Amino acid sequence: MAALIPQFKQVLGRCHSLVLNNSGQRSTWTSYMLRKQYYASEGTASKRFTSQQKKKKGDKTKAEKTVNDTGKSNPYGLISSKPVDDVYVTRFYPKPIYDVATAVDLLKRYQQLDFTDHNQAVYLDLKLDMNLEKKKKVEPFVNTVCLPYPFKAEKNKVLMFTENTEEAKVAEKHGAVFVGGSELIEKILEDEIQADFYVAVPEMLPKLLPLKNKLRKKFPKSKRGSVGRDIPKMIEHFKNSHEYMVERECYIFSQIATLDMPQEQIIANMSSVIKDVFSHKPASTDSSLERAFMCSATSESLWIKLEYFLSPTQTVASAAAQ
Repeated sequence: MAALIPQFKQVLGRCHSLVLNNSGQRSTWTSYMLRKQYYASEGTASKRFTSQQKKKKGDKTKAEKTVNDTGKSNPYGLISSKPVDDVYVTRFYPKPIYDVATAVDLLKRYQQLDFTDHNQAVYLDLKLDMNLEKKKKVEPFVNTVCLPYPFKAEKNKVLMFTENTEEAKVAEKHGAVFVGGSELIEKILEDEIQADFYVAVPEMLPKLLPLKNKLRKKFPKSKRGSVGRDIPKMIEHFKNSHEYMVERECYIFSQIATLDMPQEQIIANMSSVIKDVFSHKPASTDSSLERAFMCSATSESLWIKLEYFLSPTQTVASAAAQ
């Protein structure tokens, strides 16, 4: 149709000249109608030509986007699935995932090769899935857990709030560093005395409200087990407990051992922390743990497998997330 447009213009020009030879309203009207038909036909042809060009271009784009990945062994954006040499640029290859025992042995090996401190700290780095249904999230939490193999030489300092004389004697007998009532509030606000953990009997809570902004997450709460009647149990727990917390919305980074401890003890402490984290998991979710890394104070982080710590249903959910 586009090729016929020049010929159509010539014919229209001749017709137009013939019409102009006539006089009256009919010649003007006829000229107008001829021009209208010409422009309509020209517009239809151009539209048809443009649509055909777009269709061809679209087919070409689709053909370019269709990529045949059959037989491709390399992950997207990486050189290969695993390096062929022991020296390589790590960003070009997938990060390896190790068994827990293998990861601990590697950390010990790194320490020997780097000639670093043999009793340096070992850390656990967790990323949690804090999302719930309907765009809700799990609130970040702080908790304490008693490790089967404590790595600290000194026990935690525990302060006991009570105004009962008998309860104060029991608290001192079981190792509370500071024991007292409302007279301790001013000393804590002035930083004259400090403790790792603060516990109290229930009737003391209304009197301790001035300390809420000062102590923040360490303020005694029944939910954390720092408010109760069983004074010996509370003090013994917090004297030997290890505290961890969720930071930056979904991350836990906490020391779990020292590198000079036996492999079995490091794994046992790690298992205790991870299982305690799972105790905060909402009942509606299969797993709250997305991935886990471990490292020492001077080494790189090693991605570890979670199957050792998870139940069968949690293992499937974690594998799907990875």
